[in-house]
Amino acid sequence: MENALFTANNVWMMLCTALVFFMHLGFSLLEIGLTRQKNTVNILFKNIFIICSGLLLYFVVGFSLMYPGEFNGYFGFDGFGLSLPDGGDQASYADGGYTYWTDFIFQGMFAATAATIVSGAVAERIKLSSFMIFSVFYVGLIYPIVGSWLWGEGFLDALGFYDFAGSTIVHSVGGWGALMTVILLGPRIGKYDANGKGLVILGHNIPLATAGVFILWLGWFGFNGGSVLSAAPGETSLVLVSTSLAAAAGGMGAFITSSVVYKSLDVSMFLNGILGGLVGITAGADLMSPLEAIAIGFIGGIVVVFAISLIEKWKIDDPVGAIPVHLFSGIWGTLAVGIFGAQAGLDQLGSQVIGIVAVGVFCCATAFPFLFLLKKYSGIRVSKREEVDGLDIHEHGMRAYNNLDASKSL
Repeated sequence: MENALFTANNVWMMLCTALVFFMHLGFSLLEIGLTRQKNTVNILFKNIFIICSGLLLYFVVGFSLMYPGEFNGYFGFDGFGLSLPDGGDQASYADGGYTYWTDFIFQGMFAATAATIVSGAVAERIKLSSFMIFSVFYVGLIYPIVGSWLWGEGFLDALGFYDFAGSTIVHSVGGWGALMTVILLGPRIGKYDANGKGLVILGHNIPLATAGVFILWLGWFGFNGGSVLSAAPGETSLVLVSTSLAAAAGGMGAFITSSVVYKSLDVSMFLNGILGGLVGITAGADLMSPLEAIAIGFIGGIVVVFAISLIEKWKIDDPVGAIPVHLFSGIWGTLAVGIFGAQAGLDQLGSQVIGIVAVGVFCCATAFPFLFLLKKYSGIRVSKREEVDGLDIHEHGMRAYNNLDASKSL
């Protein structure tokens, strides 16, 4: 019986790993759909680079930084590569029990997500080489250090901060990195007129963006469901129910809010609202009743709509809405743990605030100087001509679609 439970848990965790991996296709389709076709190859290249380099970096240093064992709660390192624990490759991890290898590959899939979030926000004007350098820095060092503070039993864990699957530890980490990058990059050519008014730059393929969001929703069953760290029937079922209800409510929240505020039925707002609901529930998916999950998701969708308006007022250009979805809704979802659910209370809310601030300060204080130096010495933005013509032809010497008229900048 014990061996059967171990096998069931391990199989469930491997299935969830596959679902989280599948999310990278969802991110890719969402990003290319909401941007112009002349930059499609560039966006796909970045997303492929993120998962390939991210897994290798997590093998070399990330896993040992994130789970350093005995450490001071702020920084620790357990050596390069993977070191089998006592018991070898069948060692039981996390009371539910699954192998060391499964633990590594599941966590490794999470690691690359932080850079994927940045990819969407900086689309259409960042130098590919600069993006790759920043991704190596952020995925290889910053994300696993922040992760160690909670999931590696660091100081946030001791403080009582709670983040079930990463509203802050994954999504806000990516959101802060994206915010720092777009501030230094500046907006795309044509995003703001001479009076500073924001203009709409339409994406080229809404069906692809829609497919991307549905793939991400599916992948979130692994993202949140796997964070139970076992195949326990009651817990995994609750998490999948709360995840789906929050996603649906997030979509409705954004749809209703945007239709009232902007008098339009904007499908991109609807899509980002779904993602806002998913990010919002991620911090407390195991603690919420169905009604609480709906409330968190609905508010998460509303947050996305107003956050998009806010960053436009700040003259921040985020082509896919990554910062509103992952940073703003990530903050909301983390705070929601202290407001709703089994651990609600002022003490918990205080711990959540401290965790949000600590992660935000660390991410900004590391990402901004790194990017500033990169901008000063090698540059982070492509030339005006490259941006107008499209990054595909200049960075890659190819086009995503063979029917693209080279004389047009679509």
